[in-house]
Amino acid sequence: FTKITNHEYQKLTDLNTAKIFEQSDVALPRVSAYFHQESVKELERAEAMLQYLSQRGGKYCNKNIQRPGTEEVCAILPALEIMLNQWKEEMSVMLELNQLAHEYGDPHTASVIKSQFIQPLVPKVKLVGDLLTSARRVGCTADSTGGFGEYLIDRLQETS
Repeated sequence: FTKITNHEYQKLTDLNTAKIFEQSDVALPRVSAYFHQESVKELERAEAMLQYLSQRGGKYCNKNIQRPGTEEVCAILPALEIMLNQWKEEMSVMLELNQLAHEYGDPHTASVIKSQFIQPLVPKVKLVGDLLTSARRVGCTADSTGGFGEYLIDRLQETS
């Protein structure tokens, strides 16, 4: 199941991004907390996928997880773009998995994938898309200059 590896990669990416926003030269604590929170949720989703896989008698073959490409992230815009692209990719993989379950006549797996993995992802994609739009509107940049836009996004970001 490469999906589990994707969850682990997403978790590492979110965790690395959170660490970037914790640095003293960036210091956006609420944005950092958001990315940290998402990394914890990705770990939970990976564990749920592993649990379902073991319930159905499947085996997980661990693969090497590549280093997240977050070294160049130094601002909110590229971090949100990376997160949005990863979630869109995750959504397409899950939709493909759902389609395969339907094709092979497995309505239980299709239902579990839809309810536990696709439906929770839809509002997240919308939220990150809205955050990305807001970040562009308030003047966030893709470079490390920072500014008032980044400050506003940090202040508006809830950590709950």
